[in-house]
Amino acid sequence: MAAATEQMAAAGSCNQELFNPIISMGWQYSLILVISHILQILLRPLGQASPIVQILAGFLMGPSGFSRIKAVEEFFIQSYNSGYYEFMALIFRTIIMFLIGLETDFPYLMRNIRPASIIACGSSLGCTVFASAVTFLVFQETASHGSSFIMALMIIITLANAASPIVVRVAADLKFGTSETGKLAISSSLIADAYSVFLLFILSEFKSTSIAKWIFFFFLYFLIVGVVIVINMYLANWLNRRNRNKKYLGNTEIFILVAILYIAAMALEQLGFSSIIASFLIGSMFPRGGKAARTLLIKLTYPIHNFIFPIYFGNHGFRANITKLKNLRNFMVFSILILSSIGGKIVGTLAACFHLKIPYREGVLLSFMMNLKGHVDILALTIGLANDLVSSQNFYDVMIATIIVNTLIWGPIVAFMVRRESDIIGYRQIYFESHNPETELRILTCVHSPRPVATMLGLVAASRGPREVPITPYLMHLVELPGKKKTNLMYNQREDDELSDEDDYGGNDVVEINDAMDMFTSETGLLVQQIKAVSPFSRMHADVCNTAEDIRASIVVLPFHKHQRIDGKLENGKQGIRTTNQKVLRHAPCSVAILIDRGLTAGCLNPSGSDSLQHIAILFFGGPDDREALGFSKRLGMDHHVNLTIIRFLPSSSRGQISGVNIAHKTDDVLMAIPNDEVEKETDGAILADFHSRYVATGQVGYVEKVVENGADTASALRDMAEMYSLFIVGKDGRGHSILTTGMSDWEECPELGKVGDFLASPEFDISGSVLVVQQYRPSKNDDDDDDDK
Repeated sequence: MAAATEQMAAAGSCNQELFNPIISMGWQYSLILVISHILQILLRPLGQASPIVQILAGFLMGPSGFSRIKAVEEFFIQSYNSGYYEFMALIFRTIIMFLIGLETDFPYLMRNIRPASIIACGSSLGCTVFASAVTFLVFQETASHGSSFIMALMIIITLANAASPIVVRVAADLKFGTSETGKLAISSSLIADAYSVFLLFILSEFKSTSIAKWIFFFFLYFLIVGVVIVINMYLANWLNRRNRNKKYLGNTEIFILVAILYIAAMALEQLGFSSIIASFLIGSMFPRGGKAARTLLIKLTYPIHNFIFPIYFGNHGFRANITKLKNLRNFMVFSILILSSIGGKIVGTLAACFHLKIPYREGVLLSFMMNLKGHVDILALTIGLANDLVSSQNFYDVMIATIIVNTLIWGPIVAFMVRRESDIIGYRQIYFESHNPETELRILTCVHSPRPVATMLGLVAASRGPREVPITPYLMHLVELPGKKKTNLMYNQREDDELSDEDDYGGNDVVEINDAMDMFTSETGLLVQQIKAVSPFSRMHADVCNTAEDIRASIVVLPFHKHQRIDGKLENGKQGIRTTNQKVLRHAPCSVAILIDRGLTAGCLNPSGSDSLQHIAILFFGGPDDREALGFSKRLGMDHHVNLTIIRFLPSSSRGQISGVNIAHKTDDVLMAIPNDEVEKETDGAILADFHSRYVATGQVGYVEKVVENGADTASALRDMAEMYSLFIVGKDGRGHSILTTGMSDWEECPELGKVGDFLASPEFDISGSVLVVQQYRPSKNDDDDDDDK
């Protein structure tokens, strides 16, 4: 009996040792999640980014906070549970970097590899110098034993590292991740991470002095990463074809893709490499534009942002123990490391920015962003502690405290700087009339159904310009959120589709839109990023405007509320679509265009890149909106599939005193209306003269002038060219009240299109071409309150 009791006690002890770490880890993660969400509610109004709040939650849970209570410390901090935490950290790191790779604008990184590399090298080199200078002092003051070279490597990794996951989330939370400064900071942090990972490999394989072994390991590293990238390419394309008629991939297929990632990551870890950069490369090289990538983004984004990030960052904060800094020597070392870190980042980054001619204030912000820590540096200290590379617990305690406190200090400072420097990194409105067509174009197209998708994509393709000119297109699917319907059915009597969540809104439209997007990407090689907004029509305009501001859109293109029937006539759609368009025109933070689609899918603006030539006309009457339309059309004229013609209307009173634009080699048939306001007249003349010298004189764009007496003549001239062009582009308001459009508003039906746009969209104007009506950004109207929004 006594023996049986002893066996049961031993078994109970084994069970306690087996399950207690899992239980304590689960409780720790749960409490970190709860505390981080509470702090997020409290600190979000103060503008604090979520990673800083999550690190703070773990910090409060750890030995610096609640774990100073004896019972809490005994439950959470156990000697035999560190392996569990490190394994979970590996799982989290791998999937986080894979998602960052999926979300990264890789073409931007490649276009800007030089400035990003210079900034990363400058900050890393500065920190390397500072770390080398303080290593001897730290070694002496922490009473360390072992190799001072190994300590120097760990300090260099700690100071030089720029935690890319934190940089990415901070930039996104503070709404400047799509700005030039934000994208440059993210790209530079990824390159700095690569430098730290390389040093981490040296640290973990320091005992192996064989150069041949190192070369062999690096060969295996790139071989494994390359093989996984190729497997993903073929597997993703096969899965896309297999699920052709489905919205997304199944859970089993997603599991297979993620399993391949983890198998590769574990293999690299066994070789002594960190899988951080490999996971990023696998994610960034994953085939875009298909159901596989789309499903991965949807399936991974929510759990990673809401669960994995808080736990991963919170666990870093949990490890910091500032009570160890009570010792004067430890505090001195801590202070030196903090100052060395920011000193190295500021000196190195500002030197790089000076070389790149980046403004000083942006350089300071970049240096602070590059000083955010809590990624590769934590891993380096973990490896050093596990392998006893430096025999000093004081050293590890001080280093971890330095990493966490450094981020908790500079995170809020970055948030303050972003608010203060909103004039240089905030959303800058673009006026196409003065915009260089060879700079990046960010276009947000919106659709309510699959019907106008092909036309929108055709417009995106035509706006692409030469291959070397960057364009970042977005397509936003606007889905009406219906009100609650009263029903007499019991809960268990309802059909399954009545219980669908937000992801199911849009029905089969989602499949058709996704298929059109995938076909467009495969034919043109241009990736269009998709956004989905589900809201009632009363608030839909706010989603469009907020998204335009978040992505820093240059222009928003909206679909007309009417659609073409089989007989060619335009039929009214939902009134909510028209109301949304009107509100977006009033409140949009950028230029807005409304596209009246008359079946461009039948051959006009063919997105497939065929050799068919499309004829597009710009109707120029003068005024800011017409100048904006003219500026937007610059990119269209650079497409060799587009034959662009400017048709300028002039009043008959100007006959014989035509504008100073040289049109001797063009037809005598044409001209445009000149505004009464002298400033507008001079501006129109200057813009047209510049456009003429750049594009018309070189033969890229055609130029025609029409002399008319009144609105009736203008309407007649427009009817004469009805079948000549597949797309008409015109400004919304033109010159306002002009003799050229007198009488055209007598039958006005859609004032949001302006006089000419409304005439082109009217049933009386029977054309086969589509119409794009452009309105320039108007800050005065954007600031007005709208009664409908109350």
